[in-house]
Amino acid sequence: MKRMITLSTVTMLGFFLPGAALAQTAKDLVGTWTNTSNVNVRVDGTRTDVFGANGKGTIIFDSTGHYASVTLNADIPKFASGNRNTGTPEENKAVVQGSLAHFGTYTVADKVITLKVEGSTWPAWAGTEQKRSIVSFTGDEIKWTLPASIGGTGEVGWKRVK
Repeated sequence: MKRMITLSTVTMLGFFLPGAALAQTAKDLVGTWTNTSNVNVRVDGTRTDVFGANGKGTIIFDSTGHYASVTLNADIPKFASGNRNTGTPEENKAVVQGSLAHFGTYTVADKVITLKVEGSTWPAWAGTEQKRSIVSFTGDEIKWTLPASIGGTGEVGWKRVK
């Protein structure tokens, strides 16, 4: 009897401890989220902020299974010409390396978010399935990892917008 009580207590604690909740269905993600961290962990273990110290981003998951995500370096300089079609090679490079946007549909199963990318500013992702392994989920904060498009592993954190 004592063992059963201990097991029940441990089981119940697992449901109420911060970070212990896990996104079980797509409904758990519905809403708008703001990016709190986006770190690349290189093979040698070094870490860098992918979108700089002032990186910003938002991801929106809707109730019909669609999502849209935009992440960027907030410090990208404005184009001197004031025209996005006439940026210099350096200005265009700063935009490409300092931003990533994609959209499509999503599902959640077994602690993994699967994004079916319909379109992306990183063309290699368009038409692919991208897996995000959920590291932690509290209901209002989520962290996941993924193979990074720049090499290494991405560690990404989000906070629900209220």
